[in-house]
Amino acid sequence: MALNRPLNDDEVYNEMNKMISFIKQEAFEKAREIKAKADEEFNIEKAKILRQESINIEKQYERKLKQAEFDKRITSSNLSNKCKLQILQKQQQVLDDLFSQSFNEIQNVKSNKEKYKYLMMNLLVQSFCKISEENVSVRVVKEDVSLLKQIIEKSCSEYTKLFNKPISATVSENDCLSSDYGGGVIVSALGDRISVDNTLRTRLDISSRDLLPQIRVILFGHSPNRKFFD
Repeated sequence: MALNRPLNDDEVYNEMNKMISFIKQEAFEKAREIKAKADEEFNIEKAKILRQESINIEKQYERKLKQAEFDKRITSSNLSNKCKLQILQKQQQVLDDLFSQSFNEIQNVKSNKEKYKYLMMNLLVQSFCKISEENVSVRVVKEDVSLLKQIIEKSCSEYTKLFNKPISATVSENDCLSSDYGGGVIVSALGDRISVDNTLRTRLDISSRDLLPQIRVILFGHSPNRKFFD
C-alpha cells in the first residue's frame, strides 16, 4: 500500500483557497443571518416605537381636543352670561326709567290742590288706622306743612267717626321729611318707636315691587327659564 505523498505547493494553495472560501461563505451566511435578525428586531422595535408614538399623539390630541372643547364651553358660557347680564341691566334701566317717570307723574297730582288735599286726608286716616295709637305725630315734606295744618283736625274727626276711637295728632314742623319722599305722610307714636310710612315714594315703591313681575312680562315677555308663573 502506497503512502500518501505530501502535498505540493499548488495543492496546498488550492486547499487553502477552499478553506478560505468555505470560511468566507460561512461568515457571509452568518452575517446575513445576523443582519436579518437585526433587521427583524429593528422593525419590531420600530413598530413598537411607532405604535407608542401614535398612541401618545392620539392621547395628546384627545387632551388638546378636550381642552379646546372645555375652553369653548367656558368662552360660550362667559359670553352667554355677559349677554344675559347686559340684557338684565338694560331691562333694569327701562324699569328704573319707568318708575322714575311714574313718580314724576304722581308728583303732578300735587298740582291739583283739591285732589291732593283729598289724597292727604285719606293717607292720614289710613295711617291712623294702621298705627292704632291715641297720640301720634305727623311728618310731611316742608311744602306740605300748611296743608297738613288745614286737614289734620278734620282727618282726626273722620278717623274717630269711622272707628269710634279718639286720636290726637300733632304736626312735626321742625322735623320735615326730605323732598325725596315727594309727598304724603309718616305717622309716628310712642316716641317714634312705631311709625307708618304713607309717603308717595314708599307707596310707589310698594306698588312697583308688587307689580314688578307683571310689568316685566308686559315689557319683556315671559322668561324662557321661568317654570312657574304667578
